Amino acid sequence: MQTPSVTHFFDEATNTFSYVVQDPDSQACAIIDSVLDFDYAAGRIDVRSADQIISFIRDNNLQVEWILETHVHADHLSAAPYLHEHLGGKTGIGAKIVDVQEIFGKAFNAGTEFARDGSQFDQLFEEGDTFRVGNLEGQVLHTPGHTPACLTYVIGDAAFVGDTLFAPDSGTARCDFPGGDAQTLYQSVQKVLALPGETRIFLCHDYKAPGRDEYQHETTVAEQRERNIHVREGMNESEFVRMRTERDATLAMPRLIVPSVQVNMRAGAMPPAEDNGQVYLKVPVNGF
Repeated sequence: MQTPSVTHFFDEATNTFSYVVQDPDSQACAIIDSVLDFDYAAGRIDVRSADQIISFIRDNNLQVEWILETHVHADHLSAAPYLHEHLGGKTGIGAKIVDVQEIFGKAFNAGTEFARDGSQFDQLFEEGDTFRVGNLEGQVLHTPGHTPACLTYVIGDAAFVGDTLFAPDSGTARCDFPGGDAQTLYQSVQKVLALPGETRIFLCHDYKAPGRDEYQHETTVAEQRERNIHVREGMNESEFVRMRTERDATLAMPRLIVPSVQVNMRAGAMPPAEDNGQVYLKVPVNGF
């Protein structure tokens, strides 16, 4: 099995891991789940997190072939357009982005300029699709439940699961966003757990579960099967759905969901400027 070189970058403000995945036999790489820094109170964006990735790629003379999203994130803004401008590469996300765009296009009353066909991305991936990063082959698993468009990218012995799975002591992602579904998430997780036990799983988020002092970005399929508090072997679907539904009912909305979804459904682009030249993000009062 191929073994890509994986470098992680952590944005503590949003508890998000981004990754550069490199073919060890060439300079080809992919970027997964990038972060655009956003000061919500000031309405100000910053590119320091993206610039760390750019510096790493340039310092190592890498060539970006893909800028990938595991899903439309609700907790951070994507830096994909900024990275594309500076590094090239094709952007990709799950084909079910069109469902997410329809849901949130209505929620934010996006105008006719907002296409709900996924055309903001270069590639819309379906279950079973493949792609290449140099000599590495990537495979696509459609793993919905957190959102309808969630994907897991399996590149050699590395799986990038987005919000489908967290560290074993933290469990799984919430399913109460529009289009989410706990039963669907359980079934998606089984796809991931069916991968070879030695498969490395790279997480999109970590919040340091009680009793753990360090952030964790990597685990394995075998470890998840044995230790995941929500979906380890022996946990059945009905138990999971009941637990997940009850737990989700207690959770607050992510701090950056309002700006994140508006931007990320546009592949990381801001809404168009209004007639005064200013870009605005909407807050739908009682909309969620």
